Amino acid sequence: MNHFDKTNAYLSGFLSPLSSNAMKKIITSIFTTCFILGITHQLTAQACFDDGSGNFVTATGSPCVNTIITAVPFLRIAPDARAAGMGDAGIAVSSDANALHFNASKLAFAEDNGGIAVTYTPWLRALNVNDVYLAYLSGFFKIGDDDLSAAGFSLRYFSLGDIAFTDENGMALGQGRPNEFEIAGAYSRKLSDQLSVGLTGKFIYSNLAAGQEVGGQEITAGIAGAADISFTYKSREIDLNNGSSYFTIGTSFSNLGSKITYTNSLNKDFIPANFGIGAAWDLDFDEYNRLTVAFDLNKLMVPTPDPAQTDLDGDGIPDYKQVSTFSGIFNSFGDASGGFSEELRELMYSVGVEYWYDKQFAVRAGYFHENATKGNRKYFTVGLGLKYNVFGLNISYLVPTTNQRNPLDNTLRFSLLFDFSAFESAELN
Repeated sequence: MNHFDKTNAYLSGFLSPLSSNAMKKIITSIFTTCFILGITHQLTAQACFDDGSGNFVTATGSPCVNTIITAVPFLRIAPDARAAGMGDAGIAVSSDANALHFNASKLAFAEDNGGIAVTYTPWLRALNVNDVYLAYLSGFFKIGDDDLSAAGFSLRYFSLGDIAFTDENGMALGQGRPNEFEIAGAYSRKLSDQLSVGLTGKFIYSNLAAGQEVGGQEITAGIAGAADISFTYKSREIDLNNGSSYFTIGTSFSNLGSKITYTNSLNKDFIPANFGIGAAWDLDFDEYNRLTVAFDLNKLMVPTPDPAQTDLDGDGIPDYKQVSTFSGIFNSFGDASGGFSEELRELMYSVGVEYWYDKQFAVRAGYFHENATKGNRKYFTVGLGLKYNVFGLNISYLVPTTNQRNPLDNTLRFSLLFDFSAFESAELN
């Protein structure tokens, strides 16, 4: 579970008697303070070292809760309702205007010449909070007449609503409107008829409490830069008696970039660098019926927190937080104190299915799984898709399967798509 999810899930069960405004202010204020100070490392279960196994375990002998914590976790929220309806699986499914989040290299294989998508995701609706949301605008267009390359763009905006800042004594410090955004541009090109590569550049801005002070330090907006590198392999079509099929494999290294800080402190936070690999099988039964089965596997390429908080240089900052960005990325596959078994627990799984009828009506379902010691997000998703000429509409709904609250519990998400190719065809007719 990411930083924001974990904090809200922890708090939401205790705040139901309060008014929606009070809940919103408490949740957002505590999240902001925890985020900047990094004190959520102390929210995990107490652990002790077991000499027998050489691992940190709880009093019952089970593995410790050791959630990976990063800054700007909004970068890892699936922004479109199509993937959200398929358990957040999107690395290898057919390309559309929302490909930049999952795998920009898919754009070179897009069937359309271009498109634009807009998605609105309400946040914390189960707590009756009305002004916290994620908005996503994305688009792409093919370059040249050879159908070999494409370019894309996206803008992701996360609003935390209006809140009242207070000090540790509850004294008012004024109003604020925390917000974060990401601007991204991508280029994708086919290296062959079946293989493509994509490169994405990103500018990240996070303003959680600029102008306030914590511990005598002035808080400023955090700024970072990052890049994604992705690849897609699409097999040749296999002819069936009454239809055809093909499979797609995609991989993406996303959010490879600088650390971020909200003060002048040397204690900087990692952004959520991620390794993802996905596969999708598309089966066209005939000209009217199509089925897609997709599977994604993701892992954060960020140092695993050290339960012992080892600080060999004595500067008050745990050593694992002071490694360089690229050391953290490369070592993230083998730095867990619990060894290989803990590394496996850091994997996140998504599986989804999508059925299209006549390329106009779609039904989707999916499941997302995260280990209980690494965030414990587990949920089913369902979704619908409609396409008529130029426009398309996707809707998704998240169904929780655990008692741990998710900010998107029982929330509808909407994506609106505009298809350039359909528009050009309509003009010609």
